[in-house]
Amino acid sequence: MAIRDQPIDPGMLTTFCVTETNDPMDLDIKSKVSDRLPALSRTYKYRLRDRALLGMKFSGAICSLASRESGSIVVSYGADRFAMEVSTDGDERDPLIITTMLRGAMSLLQDHEIATCSPCQGLIFRTKPGTRLLTSDNNARVNVLIKAAELENTLERFIGDRLRRPLEFAHLVDWDRGLAASLNSLIDFVMREFQRSDGVAANALALASLTDLLVSLILRALPHNYNNQMTIPATGVTPGYVRRAEEFMRVNAAVPIRMANVAEAAGCGISTLGAVFKKFRDTTPLRALQRIRLEQVHRELNLGVTDISIPAIARRYGFTNAGRFTAAYRRNFGETPTDTARRAGADDRRATHESNLYIIRNHHSGPPGASSPQPPKP
Repeated sequence: MAIRDQPIDPGMLTTFCVTETNDPMDLDIKSKVSDRLPALSRTYKYRLRDRALLGMKFSGAICSLASRESGSIVVSYGADRFAMEVSTDGDERDPLIITTMLRGAMSLLQDHEIATCSPCQGLIFRTKPGTRLLTSDNNARVNVLIKAAELENTLERFIGDRLRRPLEFAHLVDWDRGLAASLNSLIDFVMREFQRSDGVAANALALASLTDLLVSLILRALPHNYNNQMTIPATGVTPGYVRRAEEFMRVNAAVPIRMANVAEAAGCGISTLGAVFKKFRDTTPLRALQRIRLEQVHRELNLGVTDISIPAIARRYGFTNAGRFTAAYRRNFGETPTDTARRAGADDRRATHESNLYIIRNHHSGPPGASSPQPPKP
């Protein structure tokens, strides 16, 4: 079920920085609400569009805002009982903002143009001086903010050239079409993971992979001014790229790495990296990295560990969800992580027992002066 179908109780966002107000005066021209937000959001001002509400009193929250930042990603949630005007004095160095509406509507006013979205739709934009957002009564929305530099650096590797002009997106997004629907599902996943204290947001290695996937999908799913240049180079596609990439992945399996790092180690761009993995491995670089990390977990479990150690080993390689980790492990190795650990432990105990028996027998029956035979290899 998409996130837009799930109303959110700000009180349940225990991992988020939450601020709520029931005082309309907090939403005056000098908005006290925006002063309570993290530093990244201090340029935003919230004010009631209906000024007649300023003298009224309310028992429940009329504005709720929550946010959590991890790595290059900020996830925020906003809900307003009454229509708001949100303005900013930000600039183009600010993060790219992707909004999906849960209920109500919101309009973006920027560069003398208006884009209005409702549920099943969203907005994508970079803040500029004079940017204004107008919300309806009884609205709620989820925002994902990601550093613009992340997108532009990845885009440069996609196209194999420096950007000649800023990256610009078509503001209105239809979440029910093509890869945009996939992006909406990923935003749903990101929101749910950021609500967990032990989820991807708390694991640097897993967060790096998630950021790569989010950036790549944004660039491929949404219309922007570089879509036509995101083509796969026709030359230089050799298996050497794959070998260098896989070697880099194995060496760095237990540390956060981005696909940009893998492409650089392979000596190619991100698009070429994806093309050669598709051609020679029939998979994506991200899935290849997951497979390599699963192999590392499998190797460690074969050394013999206790059940308690399995989650710690999995987290070391970026697997934060026990159910998905176990399912992926079973698909790849035909048994659960616990099965592997128990079998490895049984093998170690049997080898130790056989070695002890051999020593005992030779200690009692070996002739004086005879050379000690070598114990059998386990």
